[in-house]
Amino acid sequence: MTRLSIVLHTLLLAAACANPAADKPKAVTDSAAPVASVSPAAQATKYSITSANSKMQFVASKVTGSHHGSFEKFSGEIDYAGAPEKSRVSITIDTDSVMTDTPDLTKHLKTPDFFDVAKYPQATFVSTDMKPGGEKGASHTVTGNLTLHGVTKSITFPATIAVASDAVTVESTFTINRRDFGVNYAGMANDLIRDDVVLTLHVRATK
Repeated sequence: MTRLSIVLHTLLLAAACANPAADKPKAVTDSAAPVASVSPAAQATKYSITSANSKMQFVASKVTGSHHGSFEKFSGEIDYAGAPEKSRVSITIDTDSVMTDTPDLTKHLKTPDFFDVAKYPQATFVSTDMKPGGEKGASHTVTGNLTLHGVTKSITFPATIAVASDAVTVESTFTINRRDFGVNYAGMANDLIRDDVVLTLHVRATK
């Protein structure tokens, strides 16, 4: 093997093994917030979130490479009360709508080894707090209860929120630890799958 071939092989191997979560903000996970703190904002304007106007994407990885995926069916709303800090976001995700770049992986993610969509057909998120300012230049820091795989925890992550007369947009990329929500592939193979999954949200909620 020539020196150039060795260099190219090394670069390709490094790219395959790179951790996509390495430079992304990491969500802070805590115990779920009290139910009383998630009541809808009074006299709020409702903006609808649908899978037609928004995207929910993720990147999961193992030591040999990464896979891109998304959830194709979800719905929710933003109760906008004059400012993001006074507003609330809620969303429900159809876990059976998960899609990836590999058909066999898509099927596997739906089994009890991962999302177990037959037992846990929905994942939900309800915000409990929004504060100005966020990591990596985000406009806000969002906290809310995420229920996934039958486990509910509070997560906090940065997001950039913009409000117009006809829409509210939310852009956010952060990582969550799948083990925090009991998403574990039984056996030694689980150790080859990285814990942190990158989530990217492109939300354009409309009236």
